[in-house]
Amino acid sequence: MRQDRHRRRLVRSTLVGALTLLLAATGVTVGAPPATAAPAQPSPLTTPWTAQALNGTPLPEYPRPQMTRPDWQNLNGEWQLRQSTTNDNPVFGQTLPERVNVPFPVESALSGIKRPANDNRYYLFYRRTFTVPAAWSGRRVQLHFGAVDWQATVWVNGVQVGGHTGGYDRFEFDITPQLNGGTNELIVRAFDPSDSGVNGANPARGKQVRNPGGIMYTPSSGIWQTVWMEPTPTSSIYSVDFYPNLSNNTLRVRVFTRGDVTGHSVLAEALNGTTVVGTATGAFTDFSVPVPSARRWTPDDPFLYNLRISLRNAANTTVDQTMHYFGMREVGKAIVNGRLMPTLNGQFLMHNGVLDQGFWPDGLYTAPTDAALASDLQKIKDLGFNMVRKHIKVEPQRWFYHADRLGLLVWQDMPAMHGVPGTAADHAQFETELREIVDEHRSAPSVVVYVPFNEGWGEWNLADTTRIANNVKAQDPTRLVNPHSGYNCCNSKGDPNAGDIQDWHAYVGPDSPTPTGTRVAMLGEYGGLGLRTPGHEYSPNGNFFVYELHTSMQSITDRFVGLITSSTNLMYTRGLSALVYTEPFDVEGEVNGFWTYDRQVLKYDGARVRAANQQIIAASKALNTGPPPVTGQPINGPGGKCVDVAGDDVGVNGTAVQLWDCQGFAVDQRWTWNGTALTTLGRCLDVSNNGTANGSLLHLWDCNGGGAQQWVPQANGTLRNPQSGRCLDSPNGATGNGTRLQIWDCNGSAAQLFRVGGGATAATPIIGPGGKCVDVAADDTGGNGAAVQLWDCQTTSQDQRWTWNGSTLRSLARCLDITNNGTANGAVLQLWDCNGSGAQQWLPQPNGSLRNPQSGRCVDSPSGGTANGTRLQIWDCNGSAAQTFLKQ
Repeated sequence: MRQDRHRRRLVRSTLVGALTLLLAATGVTVGAPPATAAPAQPSPLTTPWTAQALNGTPLPEYPRPQMTRPDWQNLNGEWQLRQSTTNDNPVFGQTLPERVNVPFPVESALSGIKRPANDNRYYLFYRRTFTVPAAWSGRRVQLHFGAVDWQATVWVNGVQVGGHTGGYDRFEFDITPQLNGGTNELIVRAFDPSDSGVNGANPARGKQVRNPGGIMYTPSSGIWQTVWMEPTPTSSIYSVDFYPNLSNNTLRVRVFTRGDVTGHSVLAEALNGTTVVGTATGAFTDFSVPVPSARRWTPDDPFLYNLRISLRNAANTTVDQTMHYFGMREVGKAIVNGRLMPTLNGQFLMHNGVLDQGFWPDGLYTAPTDAALASDLQKIKDLGFNMVRKHIKVEPQRWFYHADRLGLLVWQDMPAMHGVPGTAADHAQFETELREIVDEHRSAPSVVVYVPFNEGWGEWNLADTTRIANNVKAQDPTRLVNPHSGYNCCNSKGDPNAGDIQDWHAYVGPDSPTPTGTRVAMLGEYGGLGLRTPGHEYSPNGNFFVYELHTSMQSITDRFVGLITSSTNLMYTRGLSALVYTEPFDVEGEVNGFWTYDRQVLKYDGARVRAANQQIIAASKALNTGPPPVTGQPINGPGGKCVDVAGDDVGVNGTAVQLWDCQGFAVDQRWTWNGTALTTLGRCLDVSNNGTANGSLLHLWDCNGGGAQQWVPQANGTLRNPQSGRCLDSPNGATGNGTRLQIWDCNGSAAQLFRVGGGATAATPIIGPGGKCVDVAADDTGGNGAAVQLWDCQTTSQDQRWTWNGSTLRSLARCLDITNNGTANGAVLQLWDCNGSGAQQWLPQPNGSLRNPQSGRCVDSPSGGTANGTRLQIWDCNGSAAQTFLKQ
């Protein structure tokens, strides 16, 4: 029986921790001395790894760690090269005129060629010789290519062994029949038309263009990933698919083979490090391996198990063995906070990530070293992100390994085919390459989303977009399919109404679609904030592109933190469940990165970026156990109405600010004052057009620190804008719903009374920890000394209704008081006759706490307790949930 697999397929990246030990233990050998490298050309910018890239064999690491064998040979290093404008036949046995460092693309400095982006020699002939180690005698020899852009034809000792089309998926040939006993000649012809259209070619090429500029970059032609060989038995393992099943703690396994495997069987062993935890024997259909008490893979705990696959003959002798790794995790969708959200292991987790282009100033598509490849992902992780959208490029296997071991979720794009509408043959090739990419990465725990199309790039019609999305889902139902990232943008054909995801793009943003019953809402691109960094920039055409330019680290960091705050509100109010920020690193003429293109300078305050990212991720996790927290406080205005944002919790730039009936939990009536600005929904109360004249209207706008966003509470209850010298005002004292607010000469009238946290006449509850209300013990009696505590909110309870007159909080005609005029931590609260003392003074703080100026301490629930009857106290102000008390 033969069990050959007819699709080109391999597994993915390297192994973690104990698996690295397994690799060492198996004695991985390279059957040739290290290759030399040709001199590099000057790089427009140097990275920390540029000088190391050509020390010995370039990229010497094992290239396929998701499926390892002990013996292999790396063919990277110096090759010969001939560039041609015509599709010549190769000439065998002759030295070629140039020297090139494989696997760096010929446009890169590290290749030693550094040819211009618009070079019209589309045909590249590579040549080298090699010998096969004597120890491989009696086995088949497989020749592997990580990736060649775009079409490759391969000859060994003058015999054509095969060809491949597609610049982003791996391929291999069995070259055993072509080998001789000594020195062998290997020739590769690569044809890469990029965007030239030569010969009618319309390849999937991502962002490669022959005249780079703006958001398009220099091409990476020819061989750009590792070339290598390995020996295999005549009957051997070709590839292995595996999927975790968390419901019963098993791993579903299927093994594909080469050669005659009649009477053969498979032994699969799951290992924690080097300890076997589960075994199963099967044939060549799906079977399950137990993984008892399986440890879940998550971004916070990216634990990887090892998997040993043994192919055994009829005599139960192992004839081939490979090592793999896997993560026990599942991807899905569920209703959370009343909306459909994506899940990891059954729990909603915000996909908070970056749009990673994967370009390098020295190697273009190819990272200078494996350490550089890993460093990019570590930098992203260190900034607090938990996801990477790999943007219309597919990285080498080792990149996925690093994502797996570091714990980063991955959205994998299909590289775009830009020529539209293209031919039927173009479309078929695009779909073939997409299938191969899905096949190649189906067992990587980090990969959670596939993205077939981006904006309108290469999309030929909406019906086929829908069909392709459905095909990808059928091919791999264990992941989410994002049919069309940014279908609201850029010449796209519109909403495909398919897959698992609705995806918008918004620059600068943020914004969000609305989840449906079957599709979650995600923001596939936003941000693009830029900061110039002279000495660390490179643009092929001398021009630089940015969506929004900043001039300082503080300014750009402030803006980013504001975007995350806005996005958090969109998560609460609209069901936004993913964010993809443009971008982690500058790329050629784009200066939108956190880091410069050379990876030398971090342009933001990294600690603040990390804190903001961790905050939104933590907020998403909290939604699994309860509703979103109530933050901020209402601003009571004329007629007892609240300051409100039109449009019900949307709050985009320019949304009108108005009066409306107070609604206890309306997010767009919750305002936070930071000492200068009033914010809600992640944006600031702003005077339209930076106005200063009487009648200038108010709206919501991105916080920018401008004078139109500065507000100072006055002693008479008004809110003054220092830039204009005018006050927040309701025109002619109007109190109707929808009354648009303005600024006007300050006059202290009722039309200008706006109190943060409620006014003197507003008897409303104070919501504390756990959603409990501040309550007076003994059910509406309220004598002197009555304990003040937490209790379930009761809408008719008079002892839960409090008024604030600007200094004291009152209920049942008495004041909130610190027992015995105490000032120490732990002094408990009571009700007492109002006497104007320092023990009865309370000031609402911007973070939602209530501070007593005399003691300098805040109202506090001991140890964050939320049980009925929890006696309240004062304690050092710390901004924790135990000190959040919001007057309604």
